[in-house]
Amino acid sequence: FGKMVVIFGASNIFWMVFAASQAFKIETSPESRTLAQIGDSISLTCSTIGCESPTFSWRTQIDSPLNGKVRNEGTKSTLTMDPVSFENEHSYLCTATCGSEKLEKEIQVEIYSFPKDPEIHFSGPLEVGKQVTVRCFIPDVYPFDRLEMDLLKGDYLMKNQDFLEDTDKKSLETKSLEETFTPVKEDTGKTLVCRAKLHIDKTDSAPKERETIEELQVYISPKNTVISVHPSTRLQEGDSVTMTCSSEGLPTPEIFWNKKLDKENLQLLSGNETLTLIAMRVEDSGTYVCEGVNTIGRSRKEVELIVEVAPKETTVLVSPSSILEEGSSVNMTCFSDGFPTPMILWSRQLSNGDLQQLSENTTLTLISTTVEDSGIYVCEGINQAGISRKEVELIIQVAPKDIQLTVFPSESVKEGDTVIISCTCGNVPETWIILKKKAETGDTVLKSIDGAYTIRKVQLEDAGVYECESKNEVGSQLRSLTLDVKGRDNDKDYFSPELLVLYCASSLIIPAIGMIIYFARKANMKGSYSLVEAQKSKV
Repeated sequence: FGKMVVIFGASNIFWMVFAASQAFKIETSPESRTLAQIGDSISLTCSTIGCESPTFSWRTQIDSPLNGKVRNEGTKSTLTMDPVSFENEHSYLCTATCGSEKLEKEIQVEIYSFPKDPEIHFSGPLEVGKQVTVRCFIPDVYPFDRLEMDLLKGDYLMKNQDFLEDTDKKSLETKSLEETFTPVKEDTGKTLVCRAKLHIDKTDSAPKERETIEELQVYISPKNTVISVHPSTRLQEGDSVTMTCSSEGLPTPEIFWNKKLDKENLQLLSGNETLTLIAMRVEDSGTYVCEGVNTIGRSRKEVELIVEVAPKETTVLVSPSSILEEGSSVNMTCFSDGFPTPMILWSRQLSNGDLQQLSENTTLTLISTTVEDSGIYVCEGINQAGISRKEVELIIQVAPKDIQLTVFPSESVKEGDTVIISCTCGNVPETWIILKKKAETGDTVLKSIDGAYTIRKVQLEDAGVYECESKNEVGSQLRSLTLDVKGRDNDKDYFSPELLVLYCASSLIIPAIGMIIYFARKANMKGSYSLVEAQKSKV
């Protein structure tokens, strides 16, 4: 019990000593310095020890507005700034009063702005072999004189920059660095790092740091675009064709097939590498365009397809006509459908069937034609797919000339003779020969054969004027003659060979008859008669 009294007495003494040592004190949180980012919220706390009912007050060293709200609770007072702004960059003093005692403590508030990660921008796409500028910037920085920026490509430091200029200006600013480089194909997949450090702690502690990482994609604009065509760029109507296109680039170009329309407009046909056209028609002829396209460019290649159609429907237009008068001119124009447009070839057909080439013009012109220009003319439409032929017969007419009217044996004949009247007309084709006998009562058209009329045993009434008319579509010509027929009795000088023979025969027959009668009579008288004996005796 005695020991317990001693212990209790000692405790009492200790408590009295401890209570006496709890003098009036003031504490702050944070203790003396704090960093606050503009736009954030921050609270300063001031509390007392050794005073049950203290009073608090807050002010800045330069007696500026607090730009915050104060809240007192017992032995603690809180100053809250929400949001923090440039006006909050001060040394704040907390004053605590306990009875007659007054204590004061300072808290330094430093502000900064470093709210966002850096941003990376390129002046254009990263194309192999072409310079590009990369810009790395950090927005809304304060204080920017304590900013440091690094730009790295992979492990390689491309650029480092400090912003150490002295300034009293309080503002949020965007700072950046730039670097120009030429991308290579191997850069694809590498990382580009933009790193920003804000050295706002005056101690040697680590700075506040932000960075942005971007993977590089290097491009190659499409090039070396190539088209292959099977079986050929020249096709017949109804054929099929397959065209394949390829193009180099990064990323691999997309392939688009188009067909050129009028005024360079394009008609989209396909987005595949291969374009197949079947059962082609003439309308499918034209220029086909392959384009290799990626994000930075395009490359195009063209191919011309020709769908051939053999010439057909060849026609000939003759002006003024295919039948002409000698000396006239004529134009013969030839037309032939086909693709490609047929070449026109004019020829003349010779007598042996061969063709004599004349012209390769569409129109064949003959000036001052002659009879020799008559004949068959041939127009041929020719292209790679075939030949189409059209013939036209040209007839050159002349008026009848050099007409001749003759009579055989002569124009003066005896009754009963055979007479041939003949009419000819030079070398004029397509000429009509008309033989007539003129008379007052009317002309008689004779039935001639090839211009000849034969009178067998001509009579007196056959005498008269005979006329030959030669005519064609161009003109006509006349010739006439007079036939004289004489009767036999009226001709004293007439002595034909037949009468001469008859006369001679009669002159011999009469004496012979007389002699026969004489010797017959003599024989009758003697009873017999011998011509031989008679002669012997006469001799």
